[in-house]
Amino acid sequence: MGDFAGKSVIVTGGSLGMGLACATRFAKGGAGVLIVANDPASTETAVRELGGDVRGFVGDVRKAADMEAATAEAVKAFGGLDILVCCAGIQRYGSVVDTPEEVWDDVLDINLKGIFLASKYAVPEIRRRGGGAIVAISSVQSYASQSSVAAYTASKGGINALVRAMSLDHAADNITVNAVCPASVDTPMLRWAADLYKGGSTAEATLAAWGKGHPLGRIGQPWEVAEMVAFLASDKARFITGADFKVDGGVMAKLGIVLPE
Repeated sequence: MGDFAGKSVIVTGGSLGMGLACATRFAKGGAGVLIVANDPASTETAVRELGGDVRGFVGDVRKAADMEAATAEAVKAFGGLDILVCCAGIQRYGSVVDTPEEVWDDVLDINLKGIFLASKYAVPEIRRRGGGAIVAISSVQSYASQSSVAAYTASKGGINALVRAMSLDHAADNITVNAVCPASVDTPMLRWAADLYKGGSTAEATLAAWGKGHPLGRIGQPWEVAEMVAFLASDKARFITGADFKVDGGVMAKLGIVLPE
């Protein structure tokens, strides 16, 4: 493909799910990719299977020292940094009443603070390269919400707001900042949720049922999200910043109220 040849990319949460799909897409495009994840086993597997100029860094997006070290590692390995993709995230269920404080903190720290910390150290390095791109994975739940996802929805709404703020702060640095907002995508996190809520059914049947809630009749695939991320990080999208893009199978276009047959 070669569309990212000579570019340096950090992907947080890059060892699984949408993060792995993003890392794969950039690696196939010829970029040097640093996968940042907190699980050594999946990080090692991803690096080994992708091959090429892909490195791994085991770190916690909630820790400033880890994000500073990850950025330094990418600069050392690839000579600089052009693109940051923030995919690290978790889902937890509960209202504000039954969500424990420590769960709230984990969700907000990983999903939102992780982007703040990764960007804090990435922006100066991207600036040194003359500009580049930051893309954050948000969710359709930044626009509308299910029930019992108070912390998750709050974190995703915060991502969209943070993206807007960063796009203004760093426009003069020629750094674009955008969010991608998927609906249900076939990732380990979604499969965990399907197993949690399968009841007397199966996880596969639950995934299929959730897919039918999307006008296209299925859940998305990680590579479909990665293609949007790659576009927003590419030279083709240099006039796009401060925006959020749905990759949702049409789910946000659909009202719950339907006409009678």
